[in-house]
Amino acid sequence: MNKKFKIFVGTAMIIFFVAILFQLVYAQKKAPEPLMLKLEGVKFPPVTFSHSVHTDKAKVDCVACHHKDKNPKEPGGCMPCHDRNEVKNGAPPIKDAYHKNCIDCHKESVVKNVSAPTKCNDCHKKQ
Repeated sequence: MNKKFKIFVGTAMIIFFVAILFQLVYAQKKAPEPLMLKLEGVKFPPVTFSHSVHTDKAKVDCVACHHKDKNPKEPGGCMPCHDRNEVKNGAPPIKDAYHKNCIDCHKESVVKNVSAPTKCNDCHKKQ
């Protein structure tokens, strides 16, 4: 093989591996779509939640919900800090935390003339 061909093949391989690596890193940062926020034994149906609607369209920073995660690039769930029924280490029960965070943010959005659901059945839709 001549030298130019080897350089071409080597460069192509590097570009290929960088593209694969980029896709793997990007894929790991994507949140599941849609996510069902469901608590057992509650009166209302689960909420279908879209990360992309909140982060891409509404420009909500991940820290608004994932406020206690050690690594904001790898957010976890709510249940490690929020108990199902009781205050845990100063953190309100999960249902109260969802309602306070979501409803307050939605009401603030409406005040800014941004459409957001504010009534129970707007988010808790019958299936």
